[in-house]
Amino acid sequence: MNPGSFITFEGIDGAGKTSHIEGLATWLRDRGHRVVVTREPGGTPLAERLRELILHEPMDALTETLLVFAARRDHLMQTIEPALAAGATVLCDRFTDATFAYQGGGRGFDVAVLTQLETWVQLRRQPDLTLWFELAPAVAAERRAAARAPDRFERQDETFFARVHAGYAQRWATAPHRFARIDATQARDAVQAQVLSAVQLHGLR
Repeated sequence: MNPGSFITFEGIDGAGKTSHIEGLATWLRDRGHRVVVTREPGGTPLAERLRELILHEPMDALTETLLVFAARRDHLMQTIEPALAAGATVLCDRFTDATFAYQGGGRGFDVAVLTQLETWVQLRRQPDLTLWFELAPAVAAERRAAARAPDRFERQDETFFARVHAGYAQRWATAPHRFARIDATQARDAVQAQVLSAVQLHGLR
């Protein structure tokens, strides 16, 4: 059995990535792919409980980072790796790039420590393709304000999200072969077309 594909969706809060995951899942299923849709933090009962703590309880940057990686380890072992081994395409709303962007960029946490944790927790697992929904922090803030009640991250100011955006740009610069930059300023249909184009270039039909 051929191994599955691991595709992650990344971007600052308000970039619109989450709304495109189900659209891609439907497109893939219509073409005969087995698809698993999941998210981070989350994706298992334990990781979902940790998600609630991460999003809503006050904590320092180290505690936050350790909880994120603890949730990721369980998610990898219980959901992602078994699905990939079974030949599924895994679509994940955020993965480690988000940790480098939010905890590394936004919180200013030591990137060397993040890199070490990434090695310990993930071994060699990285996404096959990362769709980065790129949007200016000011525009994302307008979208967030109109969407929902904010969590602990979404309440951060525009300066925080500018650092998060820079964190994503740094991750893209270190692994451009893995990333597809999606212009999230465009209309929904145009964004969806970019997503499908990137996935097809990746080899999924």
